[in-house]
Amino acid sequence: MRPVAQAEAALVRHYRRLVRLAYLALPADRDRHSRVLAAHAAVQCALPSRWRRPAGPGAPAGPDEDPVYAALRLRVLRAALRPRPVDRLLAPRVRGVRLFTPGGGEEDAALDRELAGLDASARAAFALLAVEGLTPGEAAEVLRAAGAAEPDRAVDRAAELPSAAPELPAFDPCAVRVQPTDLLRRRRTVGASLAVAALALTTTAAVLSGSSGGGPAAAHPLPAPPAGAARDPARLVRVAPDQWQHTARLDFSAWPARGDRRDDTTLLGQALTAWAQAGRPGPQTRAEPGTDTAPPTGTPHLLFAGTVDGTAVVVLYDGGRLARYSDGRGGGLDLARADGSSVTTAGAVVLRRQGTSARYLLAPWIDAAETRRIDQPDAPAKPLDRADGVTAVAPGAPAAMSSPGPLADCRGAAVLQLYSSPVIAEKHAFLLADLGGLVPAHLSYTPPPDRTQPDREPREAVTPEALQAWAHGGCAVPDGTPGVKQLDLWAFAVQQLPQNAGAASWVCLRADRWNGEGSAATAVLLPGARSPQRTGGGPGRACSRFEQDTVGWTWWRSPQGTELLLAAGSRRVARITAKGPDWTADRPAPDHTLAVERPARATVSVEAVLDGGTRITPMR
Repeated sequence: MRPVAQAEAALVRHYRRLVRLAYLALPADRDRHSRVLAAHAAVQCALPSRWRRPAGPGAPAGPDEDPVYAALRLRVLRAALRPRPVDRLLAPRVRGVRLFTPGGGEEDAALDRELAGLDASARAAFALLAVEGLTPGEAAEVLRAAGAAEPDRAVDRAAELPSAAPELPAFDPCAVRVQPTDLLRRRRTVGASLAVAALALTTTAAVLSGSSGGGPAAAHPLPAPPAGAARDPARLVRVAPDQWQHTARLDFSAWPARGDRRDDTTLLGQALTAWAQAGRPGPQTRAEPGTDTAPPTGTPHLLFAGTVDGTAVVVLYDGGRLARYSDGRGGGLDLARADGSSVTTAGAVVLRRQGTSARYLLAPWIDAAETRRIDQPDAPAKPLDRADGVTAVAPGAPAAMSSPGPLADCRGAAVLQLYSSPVIAEKHAFLLADLGGLVPAHLSYTPPPDRTQPDREPREAVTPEALQAWAHGGCAVPDGTPGVKQLDLWAFAVQQLPQNAGAASWVCLRADRWNGEGSAATAVLLPGARSPQRTGGGPGRACSRFEQDTVGWTWWRSPQGTELLLAAGSRRVARITAKGPDWTADRPAPDHTLAVERPARATVSVEAVLDGGTRITPMR
């Protein structure tokens, strides 16, 4: 293949990745519309008419990186770091509409503010760390080759930010929202409709209209289908069975079509028609919270079509949503968001649920599957048979996890324990919990801080420590309803109790939903208790990477009958204050805990002071 053809193939294959890289690195003083267009221009102009060498000096590439891609990345970074006035003339032209990356939640806004305060080199460093996954040393080498100022300092500054950009839709210039502008003036402009139509010819960005379901309809939008294609089974996208082994994007788009009726055009036509008409009122369409009921945004992927326990089932994916169609009694269409899915969150889909049992369709990269009781951490997991990705009947939704209650209520609740193929990651196991929706929630665990590792990251909840924590605290999750993407249990403090009564374990459980919303709850597990005691909770970003400080409190009666107020905070809590009707306890908390003996329980207020002087209060 000619060098320029190789470069073009690499650019097309990695277009979305390069555009996001450019968007993050571009100057923060531009509005989002201008940055979207400039990002596409930087990538499209990275391909020269002649390509003398695929890579060479000045185009650093990692050991596993394509040198052609590394050279393209370097050209894109140079364009983003030093934009020229002429670049604005080369940008795609859009008239009559404004383009915006989808509006995100609090995490998006917080990260956007942080990026706005960085210089160009630090923003480019963040892009290399977050989007490209480079090590700090590799990122500094690429920045140096791109001519960035003080690359080492830029990498150090960027490393202080949370690397969440690949998961946040507000930083994806290939999934844009369209809004009109200057409508009154354009009514008097001849040919305005032709100018709007030019959008499809002047930019390669995939355009999404805003959805009415509380979020974008697709984070990875598919090409717009020709007229009538949304109901044409022959146009359904089917990927190769080994596609997942040749792509870095391991989500639902890498699933092949499976099932014994994947060539049944009648059944596929019924499923497509049901989705095309989903927005009409009726009991046959069920959408999880925050899911748009509009027709598919592009030609859908076919993931499954077959007969499951005597019922015809079809599963489709349009880049941001899953649609499950089933016929017969109780059938219809179920819609769920699936944008931003990954190896774990795209690990399984519920095909059919009957009572408390369910059958799952597993991702093609799942090497083995088991079920395990969440309340029996020491019991071995049980193998779960599967054929062509469809599992045998497995214990279904642990309904007791959807609301706080005694641990006895969680008995029998089972989770999936899945193992990724060695092609993906060696010895990678993870847990999924069926909460009654189409996509099971991913369970993770964040261990308590210690002196050697003060900052602990969420990890898979499959270690003995994690299984014990989930067995003791799992029933205190703040939200266990359909639409939850991830549940994390964070053990933020361990408190040694007075009178040699043992230790109390303080945890914060966080539920993050597919639509970007989230909630958290603090709880404490006291010695001898069989269930966690919730001490506060509510919606927001508490106990997430954007709000890592928390404090909780509770009353406790010691074995000797003494009433004590117990309080505990996360690692940055340096002082805890408790105030009652006629008393105050204000003490340093070197171990982040407080125990105050009182003759009787009363209304109190608790406050913690962080090591930097900030004051925080418990969740209500």
